[in-house]
Amino acid sequence: MFENFTLSLNGLWSSVTSYMQELSHNPFRLITLILDLAIVVYLAYKFIVYAKRSRAWQLLKGIVLILIIVAFSELLNLKILNFILTVFMPYGVIALIVIFQPELRRMLEQLGTNKITKYFGIEKDLEAKAKENIYKIVIAATELAKTKTGGLIVLERDIQINDIMEGGVEINAEISPQLIVNLFTPNTPLHDGAVIISKGKIAAAACILPLADDKDIAKEIGTRHRAGLGISKETDAIAIIISEETGKISVAKDGTLIIDVKEETLKNILIRNIVTKSFGNEPKAKNKKIIFKKNKENKKTNS
Repeated sequence: MFENFTLSLNGLWSSVTSYMQELSHNPFRLITLILDLAIVVYLAYKFIVYAKRSRAWQLLKGIVLILIIVAFSELLNLKILNFILTVFMPYGVIALIVIFQPELRRMLEQLGTNKITKYFGIEKDLEAKAKENIYKIVIAATELAKTKTGGLIVLERDIQINDIMEGGVEINAEISPQLIVNLFTPNTPLHDGAVIISKGKIAAAACILPLADDKDIAKEIGTRHRAGLGISKETDAIAIIISEETGKISVAKDGTLIIDVKEETLKNILIRNIVTKSFGNEPKAKNKKIIFKKNKENKKTNS
C-alpha cells in the first residue's frame, strides 16, 4: 500500500537531484532560483494576509483538511474514500470560484494597485494633506450627526470605484466640511445617495451603492447602512454613515459595521486605516469579524 507513496518520493528526489546538478553547472540558475522562491513566498504571504481578513480563511482551513484526508486515504489504501474525494475535487474548485467571486476579484484588484511612488518617497508630502482632509471629513460627519441629518460618505482607498462615481454627479471639489454638509441638506438635488471622496477631493455626489444582503444583518439596519456595508464588502473603501433617526455615526470597513462611533474614535479609525496604512507602518492588531460594536456607554443605558 506504500507503493504509490514510495514512487512519489523517488520521483521527487530524482527531480531535486537533477536540479542541483544543473545549478552546479550553471551558477546563473541559482539567481533565478532565489528570485523564483522569493516571488512564490511573497505571493503566498500576501494571500495568507488577505485570507485572514476575510471569510476565505475558514474555507482555507477546510481545504487543507480535505487535502490531508486525501493524502491519508491514499497512504492507508482507503480506495472508496480516496475515489470519492478525488472525483469531486475538480467540481469543488469551480464551486469555490463561483461562491467566492467577490473576494477573488477584490484580492486581484488590490494586487494590481500601484504603490511604486510610496517606495520612492513621493507620497511623503501628501501625508499632512491626507490628515487635514480626514479632520475636515470628521468635522462634517459630526455636524451632520448633531442635526440628525442623514449622510453617507465613502472614502476610496486602493481599489478604484470609478463605475460607482460615474453613476452619480461629478463634483471634483476640494474637501471642506461646509460643502459636505450642504450636499446632504434635505430637499436639495444631491442629498440622496453617497458622497465619494477620491484622491483627496470630493469626486462625486448622489452615488448609488451596492446593498449588503447578508442574512445575519439585523433587521433594524436601514438602506443607508446596508449601502455603506455593501461597498465595504465589495471594495476596500471605508464608509461613514450618519443616521437621520438617531444622529449616530457608524463606520463600515472590510465588511464590518461599527455603530455609534464618537468623534475621536472616528478620527482614529480613519487615520489608522488611511494615513498610517498608506504612509507608514501599519500597527499589528487582532483581526476580529464583528457586525456591531457598541461602546460601554450604550451598554449602560440599555441595561
